[in-house]
Formats: sequence, structure tokens, C-alpha cells
Amino acid sequence: PFDKDRNGFVMGEGGAVLVLEELEHARARGAHVYCEIGGYATFGNAYHMTGLTREGLEMARAIDDALAHARLDGSDIDYVNAHGSGTQQNDRHETAAVKRSLGDHAYRTPMSSIKSMVGHSLGAIGAIEVLACVLALVHQVVPPTANYTTPDPECDLDYVPRTA
Repeated sequence: PFDKDRNGFVMGEGGAVLVLEELEHARARGAHVYCEIGGYATFGNAYHMTGLTREGLEMARAIDDALAHARLDGSDIDYVNAHGSGTQQNDRHETAAVKRSLGDHAYRTPMSSIKSMVGHSLGAIGAIEVLACVLALVHQVVPPTANYTTPDPECDLDYVPRTA
């Protein structure tokens, strides 16, 4: 993902299981709490089944709504886990959306894609990526974007090349 010479995504295989419960319930039973979901948003772009606009408007709206739901500002973000499928269309759309939502702070915020290491497992990737983000928080490490060697001029953020 994000490399000038990328040529699409690699299929992956895997799965992850997450247990979501009320914070007070988890504490009452003495559970180890890895994280708390502070906000979320979903958004359907209704533009095209797989097509994305270059400006990142639709994705930026979802990011902005999630930040508002969590009562956060873009400057509160320390890391972005990119969808990072490795297609030119998606990488450019996602870069534009993050810049639109985080403003200048986007240039100081590391953004990487674990798909560069595990591939795209389609239906399971959402749970896998949430788990990777939780573990990144727990261990205070930013996962790298593997195989990123040649910057794409249209993807100009910090994609954490090759090393965590």
C-alpha cells in the first residue's frame, strides 16, 4: 500500500474474535480490559459499488463523524490504521480523506496498513485490524507498512515504511 509501484492487493486468510461488553460489567467480573470504544461512525458513499472519488469526501465524513461521536478533535489522533488495500484508487482516496479530516496534523500522524503483512482477508479483516490496533495501543508500537519503498507523490503522509 501507498508505494508508487504497487499493483493491487494480496488476498489473505485469517480471523479474530473480539468480546465487546459494557465497561462496568467487565470491571465487575474482573476482566482484563484492553480498550474502550469511545466513538464510531459508518457511512455508505452511494457513489459506486467499488469506485471511490479522488477527494476522499465520503471517507472524511465518516472520520469526522467518528471523531465527533468520541468528542475528539483531529489533533487528538496519534495513529491511523489505514484500510490500505494497495490499490491506487483506495490509497489516494484514503490519503485525501485523512488530510481533509486531520488537516495539517495528518502530516505528523503515522498511518500504516497491516494488509501489507497479512493480506486482505475480506470479511475477517475488520476484526483483525481492530485487534491489531488494540495490541498496538497495549504495546505502544506502530505497525509498519511492509514493502513500502518508493513514495507515490499523491500519497504524501508518514506510512511507517518497513519498520515498526
